[in-house]
Amino acid sequence: MKPLRPDEIRGNWATVLLPLREDESIDYAVLAEEIDYLTRSGVDGIYSNGTAGEFYAQSEEEYDRVNEMLAAACEARGVPFQIGASHMSPKISLERIRRAVRWRPSAIQVILSDWFPLQTEEAVACLQRMAEAADGIGLVLYNPPHAKKVLEPATYAVLKAAVPGLVGVKVADGDETWYSQMRRYAAGLSIFVPGHHLATGYRMGAAGAYSNVACLHPMAAQRWYELMQTESDRALEWESRIRKFMDEHIAPFITEHGYCNAACDKLLAAIGGWAGVGTRMRWPYRSIPLTEADRLRPVAKVLLPEFFQD
Repeated sequence: MKPLRPDEIRGNWATVLLPLREDESIDYAVLAEEIDYLTRSGVDGIYSNGTAGEFYAQSEEEYDRVNEMLAAACEARGVPFQIGASHMSPKISLERIRRAVRWRPSAIQVILSDWFPLQTEEAVACLQRMAEAADGIGLVLYNPPHAKKVLEPATYAVLKAAVPGLVGVKVADGDETWYSQMRRYAAGLSIFVPGHHLATGYRMGAAGAYSNVACLHPMAAQRWYELMQTESDRALEWESRIRKFMDEHIAPFITEHGYCNAACDKLLAAIGGWAGVGTRMRWPYRSIPLTEADRLRPVAKVLLPEFFQD
């Protein structure tokens, strides 16, 4: 696959979720079915080993097998793909980047080293060594709200100047001032925002989303992204309903019950019913009972009928 330039990293990207058996081993047969579905779904791209892929809970052998499967399927169908090489350990992350190079992904996703918050000069040093290991394949920096160091917009100008191999960022969005600052300081980078905010983000200059909405249904999320380019007001109306569902029915699992984000992503896929991944999480994280998907599916069908047409 050809590495992508920043202006080529756009749109609705779907994540690979990790299907687990009762003993927490990976169900590779279900994983193959999931990847096959995603490569046929028409999404703009697919990525592995993000938070929803439980990158932090995989052995290195599992990491290699998951990404070999994704790379082979995407190459066969010509679907852009990114490989997540993130890890809390910078040493393991570097090793994952070096191995990811052999699959020639469109880009490689990374996080900043995660034990102590990095100062700006340390973040530069971290990404410079990662970019060197990536051997010409661009890096996408994942900087979520729960990162030890949440970067300010102005910092992206420093990182961009010091690390030419940095091609994109995945971040939480903000208000109009935040978007204005990102357009100024992060110009030239692909900026991806939360999936359920994408219609607003797209209007404000965001390039796309590594999308939680695609967890609910990748095809419907793709239709929504395409609607943003032709019927902006209608896309924003979709967003108002998507946000209502997320805010009222999904976010409380995090804010009130303390489940992790990945558990909610698996719940969304179970509600959407397009993949047999289930809701089981790897130790030590709790799994949302599958019965919650059954309870919420009728609610989602009323609020978001467009996600249940296939």
